[in-house]
Amino acid sequence: MRVLLVTGNQSKAAEVRDVLRPYGVSVEKADLRKFEVQGEIEEVSMLAARMAAMEALEPVVVDDSGLYVEALKGFPGPYSSYAYSTIGNEGLLSLLRHEENRRATFRCAVSYVDPINGVEMTFLGEVAGYIRHEPGKSGGFGFDPIFSPFGPDGVPFSEMSIEEKNAISHRGKAFRKLGEYLAGRP
Repeated sequence: MRVLLVTGNQSKAAEVRDVLRPYGVSVEKADLRKFEVQGEIEEVSMLAARMAAMEALEPVVVDDSGLYVEALKGFPGPYSSYAYSTIGNEGLLSLLRHEENRRATFRCAVSYVDPINGVEMTFLGEVAGYIRHEPGKSGGFGFDPIFSPFGPDGVPFSEMSIEEKNAISHRGKAFRKLGEYLAGRP
């Protein structure tokens, strides 16, 4: 089975291909327009998937993720992409410079829309972790250099291989749920 992944992010596409390959799902990166509305990640991913499916007229997948930092009352949450593009990792670390509580959760909503069969589903994944005091080595994308699932001084996502990250990440968990669903379909 083939699905279109609506994203402009090559690294994200590589992660998704790696997760869905064992389920017999091939992933084609589609440069369809992704509507970015403001709201909770489940709403954002579903609306974007519906719009892309109307354009593609075949099954599409859209994900939306957010980093929810406990000391910042869940900020940046659904605004993570905007926060990253404006203040980046250094800005988020600056906001936390006097905070002892470094707990954070990455959440991902993966929406699958099949306009041919009228199927619309959203799969969720999350991973708890910590915001590091200093960024790790570059790698991955977004907040990967400052997020560690192993403690504030633990290995960040940016220093993990795709396979290691996918085994525990929010995105890996959500896409495995999609893969299980698709593998079970006739």
